[in-house]
Amino acid sequence: MDLKEKLVSSFMAFEERIDVHSELHDVRTEAIKNFENKGFPTKKDEAWKYTSLNAILKNDFTVFPKTESNIQYSDVKKYFLHEIDTYKVVFIDGIFSSHLSSTTHEGIDVCLMASALTKPKYKMVIDTYFNQIASKDDSLTSLNTAFANEGAYINIPKSKVADKPIEIMYFSTGSEAALMTQPRNLVIVGENSHVQIIERHQSLNDNPVLTNSVTEIFAQKRAIVDFYKIQNDNLTANLIDNTYVSQQKESHVSVHTFSFGGNLTRNNLNFYHFGERLTSTLNGITIIGEKQHVDHYTLVKHSAPNCESFQDYKGIYSDRSTGVFNGKVYVEKDAQKTNAFQKSNNILLSDKATINAKPQLEIFADDVKCSHGCTVGQLDETAMFYMQARGIPKKEAKALLMYAFSNAVIENIKIPELKQRITKIIANKLGVKMGFDL
Repeated sequence: MDLKEKLVSSFMAFEERIDVHSELHDVRTEAIKNFENKGFPTKKDEAWKYTSLNAILKNDFTVFPKTESNIQYSDVKKYFLHEIDTYKVVFIDGIFSSHLSSTTHEGIDVCLMASALTKPKYKMVIDTYFNQIASKDDSLTSLNTAFANEGAYINIPKSKVADKPIEIMYFSTGSEAALMTQPRNLVIVGENSHVQIIERHQSLNDNPVLTNSVTEIFAQKRAIVDFYKIQNDNLTANLIDNTYVSQQKESHVSVHTFSFGGNLTRNNLNFYHFGERLTSTLNGITIIGEKQHVDHYTLVKHSAPNCESFQDYKGIYSDRSTGVFNGKVYVEKDAQKTNAFQKSNNILLSDKATINAKPQLEIFADDVKCSHGCTVGQLDETAMFYMQARGIPKKEAKALLMYAFSNAVIENIKIPELKQRITKIIANKLGVKMGFDL
């Protein structure tokens, strides 16, 4: 039995284990039918032209963990932003860990998705938001919808500011020979509200892991959302991340993606505009080597006038690694005065490293400022010579150039402690110690 057949046959058993509203049963049933019809994406699909899942799907993944694993905070402290106080929603092998989590219902809701899906008091919110902007056509999003249960539920009411950042952490312990998890996150940020969220998936050993994650983010009028994705997993971990963002009038949503680890990482990031004078920011840094593969697929759909979107993706590839950037800006006829900027800059450190870039603009309005561009090159030999001539060793000079290359994205991190953490990770990836504090 292959993985597709295992998932389809497991669906009925899954629904028997959980308590869901009848409306959700219909949503799940429709979703699993869509996945059954379409199956896993292949390279024949245009959006997956440069990314194959075939090697990963050969693993005999466990769909439901057989045992609950227990880990101590001391074992995983280094993965948290422990320098400051944060809310925490933590999962171990796909199962909520109450002793590692720090949730709240005081003024804001930071809690478990399973509770929101089953408790009557959340029914109106779930009916309004759950699965409303997630793609009904994408087979992997449909698969996640069919099995949606565990994940983070975050609801920031009108005119509230989350008093501290929220960390969503998914740990895989390796208790299964190979494990597939399907976390589902729902983030609702009310009018004039503000939240900072950090998401991380982390394996604690080298057993294969496949994570098929879906996050829906709703930003109401004048809401501010800063979302940070830290992807620095083991080389046996595979992540397919689908994030859907709905923005209303004058909202500001930023999604920053830092891809450093993992075997295969696919980031599908979709922004939909439903109001005027809003801003979308999509930033990414990718630094990978060996045979790692990172694929960024972005869509910003401008449907209203006077809106802005900014995409800035930096990639550094060594060894036999492969990068993909497929970014689309879509401007509808009524979206006049749109300002859309898209850029993908890449450095290849090896003759065997590969980057596939496909920046796209589809514009149906006539009064817009839109630009896109892509560069692929190597480190500036003149700059390298200049620094070495002034006593900077070649390794450090190379690292400084690469750090400067990605600094524009780093500067957009609004949590100082997270900025320091990302800087340290980059220094480790580049194999140097930075001689200055950032």
